Amino acid sequence: MADPKGFMTTPRHDWPRRPVEERVKDWDEVYVPGALLPIISKQADRCMDCGIPFCHEACPLGNLIPEWNDLVSREDWRAAADRLHATNNFPEFTGRLCPAPCEAGCVLAINQPAVTIKNVEAAIADRAWELGFAPPRPPDRLSGRTVAVIGSGPTGLAAAQQLTRAGHTVAVYEKDDRLGGLMRYGIPAFKMEKRHLERRLEQMRAEGTKFRTSTAVGRDVGAAELRTRYDAVVIATGATAWRELPVPGRELAGIHQAMEYLPLANRVCEGDLAASPLSAAGRHVVIVGGGDTGADCLGTAVREGAASVTQLDIYAQPGAARDEDTDPWPTYPKVYRLSAAHEEARDLRSAPAADADARLFAASTLRFTGDAEGRVRSLHLVEVDAERRPVPETGRTLPADLVLLALGFSGPDREDGVIDQLGLELDPRGTIVRDAGFATNVPGVFAAGDAARGQSLIVWAIAEGRAVAAAVDRLLTGSSRLPAPIGPYDRPMRV
Repeated sequence: MADPKGFMTTPRHDWPRRPVEERVKDWDEVYVPGALLPIISKQADRCMDCGIPFCHEACPLGNLIPEWNDLVSREDWRAAADRLHATNNFPEFTGRLCPAPCEAGCVLAINQPAVTIKNVEAAIADRAWELGFAPPRPPDRLSGRTVAVIGSGPTGLAAAQQLTRAGHTVAVYEKDDRLGGLMRYGIPAFKMEKRHLERRLEQMRAEGTKFRTSTAVGRDVGAAELRTRYDAVVIATGATAWRELPVPGRELAGIHQAMEYLPLANRVCEGDLAASPLSAAGRHVVIVGGGDTGADCLGTAVREGAASVTQLDIYAQPGAARDEDTDPWPTYPKVYRLSAAHEEARDLRSAPAADADARLFAASTLRFTGDAEGRVRSLHLVEVDAERRPVPETGRTLPADLVLLALGFSGPDREDGVIDQLGLELDPRGTIVRDAGFATNVPGVFAAGDAARGQSLIVWAIAEGRAVAAAVDRLLTGSSRLPAPIGPYDRPMRV
Protein backbone atom coordinates (compact mmCIF):
# COMPACT_ATOMS: atom_id res chain seq x y z
CA MET A 1 0.00 0.00 0.00
CA ALA A 2 2.00 2.94 -1.31
CA ASP A 3 -0.20 5.74 0.10
CA PRO A 4 -2.19 4.78 3.22
CA LYS A 5 -4.29 7.94 2.86
CA GLY A 6 -4.71 7.87 -0.91
CA PHE A 7 -8.36 6.92 -0.77
CA MET A 8 -9.02 9.94 1.47
CA THR A 9 -6.93 12.55 -0.37
CA THR A 10 -7.31 11.61 -4.03
CA PRO A 11 -10.68 11.79 -5.82
CA ARG A 12 -11.65 9.30 -8.48
CA HIS A 13 -10.55 10.36 -11.96
CA ASP A 14 -11.57 8.23 -14.93
CA TRP A 15 -9.80 7.92 -18.28
CA PRO A 16 -11.09 11.00 -20.12
CA ARG A 17 -13.02 10.60 -23.35
CA ARG A 18 -12.38 12.57 -26.50
CA PRO A 19 -14.84 15.40 -27.26
CA VAL A 20 -18.10 14.07 -28.66
CA GLU A 21 -18.01 16.18 -31.80
CA GLU A 22 -14.54 14.80 -32.59
CA ARG A 23 -15.00 11.11 -31.86
CA VAL A 24 -18.29 10.60 -33.70
CA LYS A 25 -16.49 11.45 -36.92
CA ASP A 26 -14.26 8.37 -36.72
CA TRP A 27 -14.21 4.79 -35.40
CA ASP A 28 -11.21 5.16 -33.09
CA GLU A 29 -11.56 4.37 -29.40
CA VAL A 30 -13.45 7.03 -27.49
CA TYR A 31 -10.69 7.69 -24.94
CA VAL A 32 -8.05 10.40 -25.17
CA PRO A 33 -4.83 8.65 -26.30
CA GLY A 34 -2.08 8.89 -23.71
CA ALA A 35 -4.29 10.53 -21.08
CA LEU A 36 -4.47 7.49 -18.80
CA LEU A 37 -0.80 7.10 -17.89
CA PRO A 38 -0.34 10.50 -16.18
CA ILE A 39 -3.22 9.87 -13.76
CA ILE A 40 -3.19 6.15 -13.16
CA SER A 41 -0.51 5.88 -10.46
CA LYS A 42 -2.43 8.26 -8.19
CA GLN A 43 -5.64 6.39 -8.96
CA ALA A 44 -4.00 3.10 -7.97
CA ASP A 45 -2.98 4.82 -4.71
CA ARG A 46 -6.66 4.96 -3.80
CA CYS A 47 -6.71 1.17 -3.22
CA MET A 48 -7.23 0.74 0.52
CA ASP A 49 -5.43 -2.58 1.03
CA CYS A 50 -8.66 -3.45 2.80
CA GLY A 51 -7.58 -6.84 4.15
CA ILE A 52 -10.53 -8.74 2.70
CA PRO A 53 -10.57 -7.69 -0.96
CA PHE A 54 -14.14 -8.25 -2.12
CA CYS A 55 -13.01 -7.20 -5.60
CA HIS A 56 -11.48 -10.72 -5.79
CA GLU A 57 -14.86 -12.31 -5.19
CA ALA A 58 -16.65 -9.97 -7.59
CA CYS A 59 -14.23 -10.88 -10.38
CA PRO A 60 -14.63 -14.46 -11.67
CA LEU A 61 -11.00 -14.47 -12.76
CA GLY A 62 -9.85 -13.83 -9.20
CA ASN A 63 -7.65 -10.97 -10.40
CA LEU A 64 -5.04 -9.97 -7.81
CA ILE A 65 -6.28 -6.40 -7.81
CA PRO A 66 -4.75 -4.96 -4.61
CA GLU A 67 -1.37 -6.41 -5.58
CA TRP A 68 -1.21 -4.83 -8.99
CA ASN A 69 -2.71 -1.58 -7.71
CA ASP A 70 0.21 -1.33 -5.29
CA LEU A 71 2.73 -2.14 -8.04
CA VAL A 72 1.22 0.46 -10.40
CA SER A 73 1.30 3.09 -7.67
CA ARG A 74 5.05 2.41 -7.52
CA GLU A 75 5.25 2.28 -11.36
CA ASP A 76 6.68 -1.23 -11.28
CA TRP A 77 5.13 -2.14 -14.61
CA ARG A 78 6.93 -5.45 -15.12
CA ALA A 79 5.78 -6.89 -11.82
CA ALA A 80 2.30 -5.47 -12.33
CA ALA A 81 2.10 -7.12 -15.77
CA ASP A 82 3.21 -10.44 -14.29
CA ARG A 83 0.56 -10.33 -11.56
CA LEU A 84 -2.16 -9.27 -14.01
CA HIS A 85 -1.34 -11.97 -16.57
CA ALA A 86 -1.20 -14.59 -13.83
CA THR A 87 -5.01 -14.59 -13.78
CA ASN A 88 -6.11 -12.99 -17.06
CA ASN A 89 -5.02 -13.95 -20.57
CA PHE A 90 -6.44 -10.84 -22.21
CA PRO A 91 -6.49 -7.85 -19.85
CA GLU A 92 -6.50 -5.38 -22.74
CA PHE A 93 -9.91 -6.80 -23.69
CA THR A 94 -11.44 -6.72 -20.22
CA GLY A 95 -9.85 -3.34 -19.47
CA ARG A 96 -11.96 -1.93 -22.30
CA LEU A 97 -15.05 -4.13 -22.52
CA CYS A 98 -15.81 -5.46 -19.05
CA PRO A 99 -18.49 -3.62 -17.02
CA ALA A 100 -16.18 -4.00 -14.00
CA PRO A 101 -18.07 -5.98 -11.37
CA CYS A 102 -14.81 -5.72 -9.41
CA GLU A 103 -15.46 -2.01 -8.90
CA ALA A 104 -18.94 -2.74 -7.56
CA GLY A 105 -17.25 -5.04 -5.01
CA CYS A 106 -14.56 -2.52 -4.04
CA VAL A 107 -14.72 -1.85 -0.29
CA LEU A 108 -14.22 1.85 -0.97
CA ALA A 109 -17.49 1.75 -2.96
CA ILE A 110 -19.46 1.33 0.27
CA ASN A 111 -19.51 5.10 0.69
CA GLN A 112 -17.22 6.59 -1.99
CA PRO A 113 -16.54 6.22 -5.72
CA ALA A 114 -14.68 2.94 -6.25
CA VAL A 115 -11.06 2.58 -7.29
CA THR A 116 -10.71 2.83 -11.08
CA ILE A 117 -9.79 -0.86 -11.30
CA LYS A 118 -10.75 -1.21 -14.95
CA ASN A 119 -8.59 1.76 -15.96
CA VAL A 120 -5.63 0.42 -13.97
CA GLU A 121 -6.02 -2.92 -15.73
CA ALA A 122 -6.03 -1.29 -19.18
CA ALA A 123 -2.97 0.78 -18.28
CA ILE A 124 -1.00 -2.28 -17.15
CA ALA A 125 -1.93 -4.23 -20.28
CA ASP A 126 -0.98 -1.39 -22.61
CA ARG A 127 2.30 -0.75 -20.82
CA ALA A 128 3.10 -4.45 -20.91
CA TRP A 129 2.91 -4.42 -24.70
CA GLU A 130 4.79 -1.14 -25.03
CA LEU A 131 7.65 -2.31 -22.81
CA GLY A 132 7.87 -5.87 -24.11
CA PHE A 133 6.46 -7.54 -20.99
CA ALA A 134 4.01 -9.77 -22.89
CA PRO A 135 6.24 -12.06 -24.97
CA PRO A 136 5.01 -15.36 -26.45
CA ARG A 137 5.27 -18.25 -24.00
CA PRO A 138 5.60 -21.42 -26.08
CA PRO A 139 5.75 -24.70 -24.15
CA ASP A 140 9.11 -26.28 -23.34
CA ARG A 141 7.93 -29.59 -24.78
CA LEU A 142 4.87 -31.04 -26.48
CA SER A 143 2.60 -33.59 -24.90
CA GLY A 144 1.67 -35.35 -28.13
CA ARG A 145 -2.02 -34.74 -27.40
CA THR A 146 -4.32 -32.74 -29.68
CA VAL A 147 -7.30 -30.50 -28.94
CA ALA A 148 -9.82 -28.83 -31.24
CA VAL A 149 -11.48 -25.64 -30.03
CA ILE A 150 -14.64 -24.61 -31.86
CA GLY A 151 -15.06 -20.84 -31.68
CA SER A 152 -12.54 -18.02 -31.39
CA GLY A 153 -14.28 -15.70 -28.99
CA PRO A 154 -12.76 -14.91 -25.58
CA THR A 155 -13.63 -18.36 -24.19
CA GLY A 156 -12.16 -20.27 -27.10
CA LEU A 157 -9.03 -18.12 -27.25
CA ALA A 158 -8.40 -18.37 -23.50
CA ALA A 159 -8.84 -22.15 -23.57
CA ALA A 160 -6.58 -22.47 -26.61
CA GLN A 161 -3.82 -20.34 -25.12
CA GLN A 162 -3.84 -22.21 -21.81
CA LEU A 163 -3.78 -25.62 -23.50
CA THR A 164 -1.06 -24.58 -25.95
CA ARG A 165 1.13 -23.33 -23.12
CA ALA A 166 0.55 -26.66 -21.34
CA GLY A 167 2.16 -28.42 -24.30
CA HIS A 168 -0.85 -29.68 -26.25
CA THR A 169 -1.30 -29.13 -29.98
CA VAL A 170 -4.36 -26.93 -30.36
CA ALA A 171 -6.33 -25.94 -33.45
CA VAL A 172 -9.04 -23.28 -33.23
CA TYR A 173 -11.88 -23.50 -35.76
CA GLU A 174 -13.71 -20.29 -36.64
CA LYS A 175 -16.61 -20.07 -39.10
CA ASP A 176 -15.95 -16.41 -39.96
CA ASP A 177 -13.13 -15.19 -42.17
CA ARG A 178 -11.40 -13.50 -39.25
CA LEU A 179 -10.78 -14.54 -35.67
CA GLY A 180 -12.29 -13.05 -32.54
CA GLY A 181 -15.97 -13.97 -32.53
CA LEU A 182 -18.14 -11.13 -31.22
CA MET A 183 -15.01 -9.16 -30.36
CA ARG A 184 -14.30 -8.99 -34.09
CA TYR A 185 -17.69 -8.38 -35.68
CA GLY A 186 -20.00 -7.61 -32.75
CA ILE A 187 -18.03 -5.08 -30.68
CA PRO A 188 -17.60 -1.74 -32.50
CA ALA A 189 -14.10 -0.44 -32.98
CA PHE A 190 -14.85 2.69 -30.94
CA LYS A 191 -15.08 0.42 -27.88
CA MET A 192 -12.01 -1.67 -28.71
CA GLU A 193 -9.81 -1.18 -31.74
CA LYS A 194 -9.07 -4.48 -33.46
CA ARG A 195 -5.31 -3.93 -33.21
CA HIS A 196 -5.54 -5.16 -29.63
CA LEU A 197 -7.09 -8.40 -30.85
CA GLU A 198 -4.58 -8.82 -33.69
CA ARG A 199 -1.64 -8.34 -31.35
CA ARG A 200 -2.84 -11.07 -29.02
CA LEU A 201 -3.56 -13.44 -31.92
CA GLU A 202 0.01 -12.98 -33.17
CA GLN A 203 1.26 -13.88 -29.70
CA MET A 204 -0.82 -17.06 -29.77
CA ARG A 205 0.45 -18.01 -33.24
CA ALA A 206 4.02 -17.56 -32.00
CA GLU A 207 3.25 -19.88 -29.10
CA GLY A 208 2.05 -22.58 -31.49
CA THR A 209 -1.74 -22.32 -31.58
CA LYS A 210 -3.14 -23.18 -35.02
CA PHE A 211 -6.11 -21.32 -36.49
CA ARG A 212 -8.59 -22.49 -39.10
CA THR A 213 -10.77 -19.60 -40.31
CA SER A 214 -13.74 -19.79 -42.72
CA THR A 215 -14.35 -23.31 -41.41
CA ALA A 216 -17.81 -23.96 -40.02
CA VAL A 217 -17.73 -27.12 -37.94
CA GLY A 218 -20.88 -29.05 -38.74
CA ARG A 219 -20.91 -27.87 -42.35
CA ASP A 220 -17.39 -27.56 -43.75
CA VAL A 221 -16.12 -30.32 -41.49
CA GLY A 222 -18.33 -32.76 -39.64
CA ALA A 223 -18.44 -32.44 -35.88
CA ALA A 224 -18.26 -36.22 -35.39
CA GLU A 225 -15.30 -36.39 -37.76
CA LEU A 226 -13.53 -33.68 -35.78
CA ARG A 227 -14.08 -35.68 -32.60
CA THR A 228 -12.31 -38.69 -34.10
CA ARG A 229 -9.32 -36.60 -35.24
CA TYR A 230 -8.56 -34.98 -31.88
CA ASP A 231 -8.04 -36.28 -28.36
CA ALA A 232 -10.48 -33.69 -27.01
CA VAL A 233 -12.89 -31.07 -28.36
CA VAL A 234 -13.93 -27.83 -26.66
CA ILE A 235 -17.16 -26.21 -27.83
CA ALA A 236 -16.94 -22.45 -27.30
CA THR A 237 -19.31 -21.21 -29.97
CA GLY A 238 -21.07 -18.68 -27.79
CA ALA A 239 -24.76 -17.95 -27.45
CA THR A 240 -25.57 -16.67 -30.92
CA ALA A 241 -29.25 -17.64 -31.20
CA TRP A 242 -30.86 -14.22 -30.93
CA ARG A 243 -34.20 -13.55 -29.30
CA GLU A 244 -37.11 -12.48 -31.49
CA LEU A 245 -39.85 -9.86 -31.08
CA PRO A 246 -43.14 -11.53 -32.08
CA VAL A 247 -45.35 -8.49 -32.63
CA PRO A 248 -47.51 -7.46 -35.61
CA GLY A 249 -45.48 -6.00 -38.45
CA ARG A 250 -42.27 -7.88 -37.63
CA GLU A 251 -42.17 -9.13 -41.23
CA LEU A 252 -41.74 -5.62 -42.66
CA ALA A 253 -38.50 -4.78 -44.46
CA GLY A 254 -36.10 -2.63 -42.47
CA ILE A 255 -36.38 -4.57 -39.21
CA HIS A 256 -33.15 -6.39 -38.42
CA GLN A 257 -31.37 -8.12 -35.60
CA ALA A 258 -28.51 -6.20 -33.98
CA MET A 259 -26.11 -8.96 -35.01
CA GLU A 260 -27.14 -8.49 -38.64
CA TYR A 261 -26.38 -4.79 -38.37
CA LEU A 262 -23.20 -4.55 -36.27
CA PRO A 263 -21.03 -6.98 -38.29
CA LEU A 264 -21.59 -4.98 -41.47
CA ALA A 265 -20.41 -1.78 -39.80
CA ASN A 266 -17.36 -3.63 -38.51
CA ARG A 267 -16.64 -4.93 -41.99
CA VAL A 268 -16.63 -1.35 -43.25
CA CYS A 269 -13.96 -0.59 -40.64
CA GLU A 270 -12.02 -3.69 -41.76
CA GLY A 271 -12.07 -2.41 -45.35
CA ASP A 272 -14.29 -5.18 -46.70
CA LEU A 273 -17.13 -2.82 -47.66
CA ALA A 274 -17.24 0.78 -48.82
CA ALA A 275 -20.53 1.26 -46.98
CA SER A 276 -22.88 -0.93 -44.99
CA PRO A 277 -26.00 -2.09 -46.86
CA LEU A 278 -27.86 -1.51 -43.58
CA SER A 279 -26.34 1.91 -42.92
CA ALA A 280 -28.34 4.20 -40.66
CA ALA A 281 -27.34 7.27 -42.68
CA GLY A 282 -30.30 9.64 -43.00
CA ARG A 283 -32.71 7.17 -41.41
CA HIS A 284 -34.89 7.28 -38.31
CA VAL A 285 -33.54 4.43 -36.19
CA VAL A 286 -35.24 2.76 -33.24
CA ILE A 287 -33.30 0.21 -31.18
CA VAL A 288 -35.40 -2.24 -29.18
CA GLY A 289 -33.43 -3.39 -26.14
CA GLY A 290 -31.69 -1.49 -23.37
CA GLY A 291 -28.48 -3.49 -22.93
CA ASP A 292 -24.90 -3.12 -24.09
CA THR A 293 -25.64 -4.47 -27.58
CA GLY A 294 -28.30 -1.80 -27.98
CA ALA A 295 -25.78 0.84 -26.90
CA ASP A 296 -23.33 -0.51 -29.49
CA CYS A 297 -26.02 -0.08 -32.14
CA LEU A 298 -26.65 3.44 -30.86
CA GLY A 299 -23.02 4.54 -31.14
CA THR A 300 -22.76 2.93 -34.57
CA ALA A 301 -25.92 4.63 -35.87
CA VAL A 302 -24.72 8.01 -34.62
CA ARG A 303 -21.43 7.56 -36.48
CA GLU A 304 -23.24 6.51 -39.64
CA GLY A 305 -25.23 9.75 -39.62
CA ALA A 306 -28.72 8.67 -38.56
CA ALA A 307 -31.45 11.30 -38.84
CA SER A 308 -32.56 10.26 -35.36
CA VAL A 309 -31.92 7.29 -33.12
CA THR A 310 -33.95 6.19 -30.10
CA GLN A 311 -33.30 3.25 -27.77
CA LEU A 312 -36.18 1.50 -25.99
CA ASP A 313 -35.61 -0.10 -22.58
CA ILE A 314 -38.47 -2.10 -21.08
CA TYR A 315 -37.18 -1.48 -17.56
CA ALA A 316 -37.82 1.68 -15.57
CA GLN A 317 -35.02 4.20 -15.38
CA PRO A 318 -32.78 3.18 -12.45
CA GLY A 319 -31.63 5.63 -9.84
CA ALA A 320 -28.21 7.20 -9.64
CA ALA A 321 -27.29 5.42 -6.40
CA ARG A 322 -27.30 1.80 -5.31
CA ASP A 323 -30.53 0.51 -3.77
CA GLU A 324 -29.26 -1.23 -0.64
CA ASP A 325 -32.44 -3.29 -0.34
CA THR A 326 -32.38 -4.84 -3.81
CA ASP A 327 -28.67 -4.52 -4.73
CA PRO A 328 -26.64 -4.37 -1.51
CA TRP A 329 -22.89 -4.01 -1.66
CA PRO A 330 -20.87 -5.89 -2.96
CA THR A 331 -23.30 -7.07 -5.68
CA TYR A 332 -23.32 -5.40 -9.10
CA PRO A 333 -26.00 -2.72 -8.79
CA LYS A 334 -28.59 -1.67 -11.32
CA VAL A 335 -27.92 2.06 -11.46
CA TYR A 336 -28.16 4.71 -14.13
CA ARG A 337 -25.04 4.57 -16.29
CA LEU A 338 -24.07 6.87 -19.14
CA SER A 339 -22.07 4.97 -21.75
CA ALA A 340 -20.01 6.77 -24.36
CA ALA A 341 -22.74 6.13 -26.93
CA HIS A 342 -25.45 7.59 -24.70
CA GLU A 343 -23.26 10.60 -23.98
CA GLU A 344 -22.88 11.15 -27.73
CA ALA A 345 -26.62 10.85 -28.39
CA ARG A 346 -27.36 13.22 -25.51
CA ASP A 347 -24.93 15.91 -26.61
CA LEU A 348 -25.93 15.67 -30.27
CA ARG A 349 -29.65 15.50 -29.44
CA SER A 350 -29.97 12.46 -31.65
CA ALA A 351 -33.32 11.36 -30.18
CA PRO A 352 -35.70 14.31 -29.93
CA ALA A 353 -38.59 12.01 -28.93
CA ALA A 354 -36.65 10.33 -26.12
CA ASP A 355 -35.12 11.26 -22.83
CA ALA A 356 -31.91 13.26 -22.72
CA ASP A 357 -29.58 10.36 -23.58
CA ALA A 358 -31.65 8.72 -26.38
CA ARG A 359 -33.34 6.14 -24.13
CA LEU A 360 -37.04 5.70 -23.52
CA PHE A 361 -37.42 3.73 -20.30
CA ALA A 362 -40.35 1.49 -19.34
CA ALA A 363 -41.27 1.25 -23.02
CA SER A 364 -42.71 -1.84 -24.71
CA THR A 365 -43.16 -2.31 -28.45
CA LEU A 366 -46.74 -3.04 -29.52
CA ARG A 367 -46.47 -3.25 -33.32
CA PHE A 368 -44.83 -1.94 -36.47
CA THR A 369 -46.57 -0.30 -39.42
CA GLY A 370 -45.19 0.18 -42.89
CA ASP A 371 -45.79 1.74 -46.29
CA ALA A 372 -47.28 0.33 -49.49
CA GLU A 373 -43.92 -1.20 -50.44
CA GLY A 374 -43.80 -3.23 -47.24
CA ARG A 375 -41.08 -1.19 -45.52
CA VAL A 376 -41.31 -0.25 -41.86
CA ARG A 377 -42.20 3.37 -41.21
CA SER A 378 -43.42 3.52 -37.61
CA LEU A 379 -43.03 1.80 -34.25
CA HIS A 380 -45.95 1.89 -31.83
CA LEU A 381 -45.13 1.60 -28.14
CA VAL A 382 -46.70 1.89 -24.73
CA GLU A 383 -45.35 2.61 -21.28
CA VAL A 384 -45.32 -0.32 -18.85
CA ASP A 385 -45.29 -0.63 -15.09
CA ALA A 386 -42.85 -2.64 -12.96
CA GLU A 387 -44.71 -5.85 -13.89
CA ARG A 388 -44.45 -4.98 -17.59
CA ARG A 389 -48.18 -4.33 -17.82
CA PRO A 390 -49.29 -1.58 -20.24
CA VAL A 391 -50.16 1.74 -18.66
CA PRO A 392 -53.44 3.06 -20.11
CA GLU A 393 -53.34 6.09 -22.40
CA THR A 394 -49.55 6.10 -22.75
CA GLY A 395 -49.31 4.91 -26.35
CA ARG A 396 -46.82 6.67 -28.63
CA THR A 397 -45.68 6.37 -32.22
CA LEU A 398 -42.08 6.86 -33.30
CA PRO A 399 -40.91 7.34 -36.89
CA ALA A 400 -38.80 4.30 -37.80
CA ASP A 401 -37.38 3.26 -41.14
CA LEU A 402 -34.64 1.14 -39.55
CA VAL A 403 -35.44 -0.96 -36.48
CA LEU A 404 -32.71 -2.92 -34.68
CA LEU A 405 -33.61 -5.72 -32.28
CA ALA A 406 -31.12 -6.03 -29.42
CA LEU A 407 -32.99 -8.40 -27.14
CA GLY A 408 -30.16 -10.71 -26.15
CA PHE A 409 -29.40 -14.33 -26.95
CA SER A 410 -30.95 -17.59 -25.84
CA GLY A 411 -28.15 -20.11 -26.45
CA PRO A 412 -25.95 -21.66 -29.14
CA ASP A 413 -27.19 -21.67 -32.72
CA ARG A 414 -28.19 -25.16 -33.85
CA GLU A 415 -28.17 -24.41 -37.59
CA ASP A 416 -24.50 -25.37 -38.05
CA GLY A 417 -25.27 -28.92 -36.89
CA VAL A 418 -22.62 -29.30 -34.16
CA ILE A 419 -25.12 -30.05 -31.41
CA ASP A 420 -27.15 -32.54 -33.43
CA GLN A 421 -24.18 -34.26 -35.08
CA LEU A 422 -22.55 -34.91 -31.73
CA GLY A 423 -25.80 -35.68 -29.95
CA LEU A 424 -25.21 -33.12 -27.22
CA GLU A 425 -27.76 -32.80 -24.45
CA LEU A 426 -29.37 -29.38 -23.94
CA ASP A 427 -31.06 -27.93 -20.88
CA PRO A 428 -34.48 -26.21 -20.97
CA ARG A 429 -32.81 -22.87 -21.72
CA GLY A 430 -31.25 -24.28 -24.87
CA THR A 431 -27.67 -24.28 -23.56
CA ILE A 432 -25.35 -27.29 -23.57
CA VAL A 433 -25.49 -29.52 -20.50
CA ARG A 434 -22.16 -30.26 -18.80
CA ASP A 435 -21.02 -31.85 -15.57
CA ALA A 436 -18.91 -30.42 -12.76
CA GLY A 437 -15.81 -30.96 -14.93
CA PHE A 438 -17.16 -29.05 -17.97
CA ALA A 439 -17.64 -32.37 -19.81
CA THR A 440 -20.72 -32.95 -21.98
CA ASN A 441 -22.58 -36.22 -22.34
CA VAL A 442 -20.23 -37.11 -25.23
CA PRO A 443 -16.86 -38.50 -24.05
CA GLY A 444 -13.96 -36.18 -24.81
CA VAL A 445 -16.21 -33.22 -25.66
CA PHE A 446 -16.30 -30.22 -23.34
CA ALA A 447 -18.46 -27.09 -23.42
CA ALA A 448 -17.56 -23.65 -22.09
CA GLY A 449 -18.59 -20.03 -22.29
CA ASP A 450 -21.96 -18.69 -23.32
CA ALA A 451 -22.80 -21.88 -25.25
CA ALA A 452 -23.15 -23.64 -21.89
CA ARG A 453 -23.45 -20.84 -19.33
CA GLY A 454 -25.81 -18.65 -21.32
CA GLN A 455 -25.33 -15.02 -22.27
CA SER A 456 -22.74 -13.50 -19.93
CA LEU A 457 -19.83 -11.06 -19.64
CA ILE A 458 -16.41 -11.18 -21.29
CA VAL A 459 -14.72 -11.64 -17.90
CA TRP A 460 -16.82 -14.76 -17.29
CA ALA A 461 -16.02 -15.97 -20.80
CA ILE A 462 -12.27 -15.79 -20.17
CA ALA A 463 -12.69 -17.45 -16.77
CA GLU A 464 -14.64 -20.27 -18.44
CA GLY A 465 -11.89 -20.70 -21.04
CA ARG A 466 -9.22 -20.98 -18.36
CA ALA A 467 -11.30 -23.39 -16.30
CA VAL A 468 -12.22 -25.69 -19.18
CA ALA A 469 -8.55 -25.79 -20.23
CA ALA A 470 -7.66 -27.19 -16.80
CA ALA A 471 -10.39 -29.83 -17.17
CA VAL A 472 -9.17 -30.87 -20.62
CA ASP A 473 -5.56 -30.95 -19.46
CA ARG A 474 -6.58 -33.21 -16.59
CA LEU A 475 -8.31 -35.59 -18.99
CA LEU A 476 -5.28 -35.74 -21.29
CA THR A 477 -2.54 -36.06 -18.69
CA GLY A 478 -4.21 -37.32 -15.52
CA SER A 479 -3.57 -34.11 -13.59
CA SER A 480 -3.26 -30.39 -14.26
CA ARG A 481 -1.40 -27.41 -12.94
CA LEU A 482 -3.52 -25.00 -14.94
CA PRO A 483 -5.70 -22.69 -12.85
CA ALA A 484 -9.47 -23.19 -12.78
CA PRO A 485 -10.89 -19.91 -11.46
CA ILE A 486 -14.55 -20.97 -11.60
CA GLY A 487 -16.74 -24.04 -11.79
CA PRO A 488 -19.49 -24.52 -14.36
CA TYR A 489 -22.22 -23.80 -11.80
CA ASP A 490 -20.71 -20.65 -10.29
CA ARG A 491 -22.71 -17.46 -10.77
CA PRO A 492 -22.19 -13.76 -10.04
CA MET A 493 -22.93 -12.52 -6.53
CA ARG A 494 -26.61 -11.78 -6.10
CA VAL A 495 -29.04 -11.18 -3.27
